Amino acid sequence: MEPNVRFWITERQSFIQRFLQWTELLDPTNLVVSIEKIEKSRQLLLTNEDASIRDLEDQRVKDAWKRSLSTVHPDNSKLIPVPFRPAALLPFTAPMIFFSMLSVKSLKSLILPQISFYTYTTAFNIVNGNASYNRRLHESVLLGTGVIASSSFFGLFPRLLQMRLNHVLLKKALPVIILTHISAMNVVAVRSLEPIRGIEVMDKEGNVMGYSRKAGTKAVKDTATSRVVLFGTSAFIPEVFSHFFVRTQFFRQYPWSLWTFKLSCTVLVMGLMVPVSFSIFPQIERIQCSELEKEIQSATEETELFYNRGV
Repeated sequence: MEPNVRFWITERQSFIQRFLQWTELLDPTNLVVSIEKIEKSRQLLLTNEDASIRDLEDQRVKDAWKRSLSTVHPDNSKLIPVPFRPAALLPFTAPMIFFSMLSVKSLKSLILPQISFYTYTTAFNIVNGNASYNRRLHESVLLGTGVIASSSFFGLFPRLLQMRLNHVLLKKALPVIILTHISAMNVVAVRSLEPIRGIEVMDKEGNVMGYSRKAGTKAVKDTATSRVVLFGTSAFIPEVFSHFFVRTQFFRQYPWSLWTFKLSCTVLVMGLMVPVSFSIFPQIERIQCSELEKEIQSATEETELFYNRGV
């Protein structure tokens, strides 16, 4: 049984426990850990099925879980490329969100931040989505290219309307609404094959019971919800704080400080919201067998099964 799957199934964690867990997995050092150390950690976990991350007395086991969970995909046991590991989401997307939310007079200055943001998030969603179903490389490339183009277009087009608005509140709120909505739709579009082809559902021992379209639909829906929380909050709160900051005496004396303040606020809010959004739903989710397809129900006597929601 894949160690990462075994961990998420056996460690029945609350939201707070998952949050604390993700604060460790999002450690930037997980981006630079060597392949040799990852392989040694995986070997330790594979040969010691009783290993638990709660065994704080054994630092080797704790470090092994941290490296494995943060760098290896639970569906195919392959290394996640460094730029698309969960720990890379904050340093890559925070500057992109900051530049995407700036008030500009020309649409040209928004093109690069918008395309960069949706290109990265599309690739991140593909890499960290469910990989248990049959998906060819050219399908991922074509689907990803289409999603990047459509996300960028629908992200830029409403900004033309924003430049012509005189209503201050609506002019500030529109970019937040656009970013939040398209970020959710990006997940739905790029992972659209999961509800169509179905994803693996397994029992608590890791035995695959079949492929479920209903589980695929729920996995995509829950992940899209987590993106709404992440990017919606990360875009909204800096805008609110900036609204009050520009009224202060400090801003009148140092107008250039708005950029520094807004960027710092974006990074801090995202730094909190990334582990929060990842913790809303378990990575390996449970689903009642009665909610699945008839053929899966007839294949097992278990009352609940498990599937990888993805990140």
